[in-house]
Amino acid sequence: MAEVEIGKVTDFFKKVGVAAIKLTGDLAVGDTIHIKGHTTDLTLKVESMQVEHLAVQNAGPGAEIGVKIAGLARKHDTVYKVTA
Repeated sequence: MAEVEIGKVTDFFKKVGVAAIKLTGDLAVGDTIHIKGHTTDLTLKVESMQVEHLAVQNAGPGAEIGVKIAGLARKHDTVYKVTA
């Protein structure tokens, strides 16, 4: 499996388990992402994402999205899209 860098975590909201990600690539609901950082190593399927509190199916470079994750993420963690 290959991974392509598609963004960075800009914030993490622990109470609701949401990572804010600034995208440098394309991402869609159903894609698998890998969040990697100093103490973070999560791989998960994107079940839903939001832009400005509105649900979206996909987003591209420059978008600031929110993704619900199971686990912890930190600012500056790198986000990769896992490709087959």
